Amino acid sequence: MTTDLKQAALHYHRHPSPGKLEIRATKPLASQRDLALAYSPGVAHACEAIVENPLAAAEMTARGNLVAVISNGTAVLGLGAIGALAGKPVMEGKAVLFKKFAGIDVFDIEIDERDPQAFIDTVARLEPTFGGINLEDIKAPECFIIEEGLKQRMQIPVFHDDQHGTAIVVSAAILNGLEIVGKPLDQVRLVTAGAGAAALACLDLLVELGLNPANITVTDIAGVVYAGRSEEMDPYKARYARDTEQRSLQQALAGADVFLGLSAAGVLKAEWLPAMAERPLILALANPNPEIDPAAAKAVRPDAILATGRSDYANQVNNVLCFPFLFRGALDVGAREINSAMKLAAVRAIAGLARQQPSDVVRAAYGGQLHQFGPDYLIPKPFDPRLMEQVPLAVAQAAMESGAASRPRDLADYRAELQSRVFRTSLTMRPVFEQARANPRRVLFAEGAEEKVLQACQQALELGLAQPMLLGNRSLIESRIAALGLDLKDRLEIIDPADCAEFETYLQTYYQRVARSGLSPAEARETLRHSATAFAATLLQSGRADALICGSVGRYNQHLAQIEQIIGLAPGVARLTSLSGLVMDSGSLFFADTYVQQDPDAEALLEILRLSAGAVRAFGLEPRVALLSHSNFGSHDSASAQKMRRVLELTRAQLPELQIEGEMHADLALSEALRQQRFPLGQLRGSANLLLMPNQDAANIAFNLLKVVADGIAIGPLLLGTARSAHIVTPSITVRGLLNMTALAAVRA
Repeated sequence: MTTDLKQAALHYHRHPSPGKLEIRATKPLASQRDLALAYSPGVAHACEAIVENPLAAAEMTARGNLVAVISNGTAVLGLGAIGALAGKPVMEGKAVLFKKFAGIDVFDIEIDERDPQAFIDTVARLEPTFGGINLEDIKAPECFIIEEGLKQRMQIPVFHDDQHGTAIVVSAAILNGLEIVGKPLDQVRLVTAGAGAAALACLDLLVELGLNPANITVTDIAGVVYAGRSEEMDPYKARYARDTEQRSLQQALAGADVFLGLSAAGVLKAEWLPAMAERPLILALANPNPEIDPAAAKAVRPDAILATGRSDYANQVNNVLCFPFLFRGALDVGAREINSAMKLAAVRAIAGLARQQPSDVVRAAYGGQLHQFGPDYLIPKPFDPRLMEQVPLAVAQAAMESGAASRPRDLADYRAELQSRVFRTSLTMRPVFEQARANPRRVLFAEGAEEKVLQACQQALELGLAQPMLLGNRSLIESRIAALGLDLKDRLEIIDPADCAEFETYLQTYYQRVARSGLSPAEARETLRHSATAFAATLLQSGRADALICGSVGRYNQHLAQIEQIIGLAPGVARLTSLSGLVMDSGSLFFADTYVQQDPDAEALLEILRLSAGAVRAFGLEPRVALLSHSNFGSHDSASAQKMRRVLELTRAQLPELQIEGEMHADLALSEALRQQRFPLGQLRGSANLLLMPNQDAANIAFNLLKVVADGIAIGPLLLGTARSAHIVTPSITVRGLLNMTALAAVRA
């Protein structure tokens, strides 16, 4: 460890407050009534509900989402038996990984006890507190005794991550590695360096997956574990003792297909590798330094596939791919244990995810590097958001099918819940996605060669949301599809203006729309050749597509001018408007008008409100409208305040079904309690979900400010009032944002 890293780590743990954890209340404690509900006398009713039905503890308390990370500090990382107190930073680190990756709360508990039975007695008494137990950094063989003893006594999951988490990720890597080299698991020979808890757990799980025990050779510090050996033996490694003449790791490697190292740096020598079988898998997982340097291994065996425990090499075998998501699935169905079926389900889910199309989120997290299934990408990266959806779902399903679940779930609903944890817009977008799937429409992307557009098209096809169409240079689009590893060939239409057979027909359509704007026929031809939005809008106007998305490149107003000119207004609409949404922890909030009408009068605001309310209903929400101002219910008579009061009058007369109130401050719009104090006669109930601003400046500023301050996820902007479904996104939009817009555009087509 360098001096700079050491100092940075010490500073990180000291500041701004010591450690990495704190406890936050999840309920308000702002009034006497809150106190009466949180504690006496109200809390007694929650206690009585649990007495009547113990499973209600998962609904009344944090237990259903609370895991204990427990250690006695006898085998902490590569530091050894440093003790319970010195191991606490590691346990806190484990806790924050649970929270970061799976939203699971953790108490880290360090027990100063080396006697296995005393340790078991202590932990078993904690069962009422926790939904699961994660054992950590306990040395072998005591870890076997402790885990087995706790499993027998407790009715909640007990999981020694150093054993089983490692085994799950290693197994996923080996399954995928063997898939790449074309070797069946039941026929390969595997040699281990190391016979500790993690190594033996890996072997046990691989045998369950189909590895032939007769094809396993275990080695440790004393050499090959052979039948009759007495030195450095225990009952656990004795299970893998074999009748063999081999006595050293070097001898055992001859003809081996897989090397699994969970031992120490440098134990595997480069000169031994030529004796291994063709295209071997070498998993050198010792930390912090592997059993062999990957570069040295590749120098003598360029055909080998390598994995290590380090992030600076390809194929990092990292338990964080497993334990947060395994516990997420177990907790969510109230599992009584983590059994073999659940572990095998996790293996297959992790392995399967690596074989799927690359994730844009992973690419962004790793500096734009593309990760595609192959020798350098056997298992997913920890920041792949799909882990949170796919692994818990597989684990929960296995728990239910194996009888381990005390609270079975509907899997479709559970998948939707997991998706909402991964993509915060998922819950808001769910009704829109369902409508889009029911009638997939042709959605044309004007900037068809943009990478995030291509990735969004891949996801839209996989989810059945639309039939994407791409506008742009055909060869460039096809080369980028190949470079991104996307499965789009022959699955969507590419329209290239340079070779479009109907170009002259589209030119006539375009010129008819713009002839009176001062463009000559020659200028119109030039514009259509070089303006993606103009060509895309013409295709939409001609019925070649059902919906249009543009704006991934360029300025909003430039795109807007083309759409307004070519597509025009829907019947009965006098002006276009835009609607932007934010998904926050507190719920979804929509803002009008953020991009189009700069300073609308009251009549224009009424139309903006009518169009926006209709769009909000598409999300399955009933609009609750607040008219925002610096004035509160007549407290000021400025022109702006009078305008918003006039909007209220017009709305009550022309849109009486709308739940609306104003004019008011923004805090009153979002807090019914504050609003009741100020204006108890108001007709708006609950928190507003649609905010109508006096002008574009106010709407755009409020939207972008709240997006950052409240960590909101944007939906839109939606362009409302066009004759056909055409929408302008912003260049900062994410792939998920484009996917959402694809569904919205399809539904509005």
